[in-house]
Amino acid sequence: MVNADQVNAVPKIRCRQIADGDLDALADLLKRGFGARRTLTFWRHVLAVLKARTVPDGMPRYGYLLENAGQPVGAILLIFAATPGSATPRANVSSWYVEPAFRSYAPLLVAQALKLKQVTYLNISAVPHTWPILQAQGYRRYSNGVFIALPALQRSGGGGVRLLAADQRPDAPHEPFERDLLIEHAGYGCISFWGVTRERAHPFVFRPRIVRNVVPCAQLIYCRDVADVARFAGPIGRLLARRRRPFVVIDANGPVEGLIGRYFDNTMPKFVRGPGEPRLGDLAWTETALFGM
Repeated sequence: MVNADQVNAVPKIRCRQIADGDLDALADLLKRGFGARRTLTFWRHVLAVLKARTVPDGMPRYGYLLENAGQPVGAILLIFAATPGSATPRANVSSWYVEPAFRSYAPLLVAQALKLKQVTYLNISAVPHTWPILQAQGYRRYSNGVFIALPALQRSGGGGVRLLAADQRPDAPHEPFERDLLIEHAGYGCISFWGVTRERAHPFVFRPRIVRNVVPCAQLIYCRDVADVARFAGPIGRLLARRRRPFVVIDANGPVEGLIGRYFDNTMPKFVRGPGEPRLGDLAWTETALFGM
């Protein structure tokens, strides 16, 4: 908690990488910043997951801390991941907060977080009043809305697809990293499985979500191509319905061909900054995948 002496004294501001020794104080800071929306237990879990996961060489494990006279007054979390098939690492810019008395130093924190020119930065949970700020920071939209589908209603036979658990090794061509991706995301609480045809094995990852606190759904986290969800809509939808997730949320820029549902424009847009261009259907190793945020 920032006290009156800290506010009235000449600020001794420093911005640096978050270290393991900061985690308890950081969890308290984030709990204050996000209030009743997130519990202290939730933030401790977030930081424990970030501590345990693999991070690309040379990249921060947690993100950056803003401190005054050695006390944390702001933070921004970054989730780094090596993207298979891409030469550039990716970072999901996640939860950030600065104490009100130190908001004038927030640009210093953001500049530090976004300083790596070789990194592709994603912001996938920005609230509407921050959209112009992101544009001023050099972000651009790559997904404008979401498509809400009811795949269980489709009678698609799936072209002879077999659905296998994530930890099973499919007897069809697939990329080795995809099995690791499915298993790792299952460990984060996602629904991961293979759709196997004679030609190849198709990976799928969905995150269980509750929309508006009442509607159970599954958000698409990863697949090779969004068209694969439509191709195997019936079997996928019935599997998710058995998990009590009849609705599927897919990032989109319009209606998804081959799926029954409705497109919502200007809803949950996704932003990117940097050299890479993310594709729809890939939120692997982001805050949504790891924490359901």
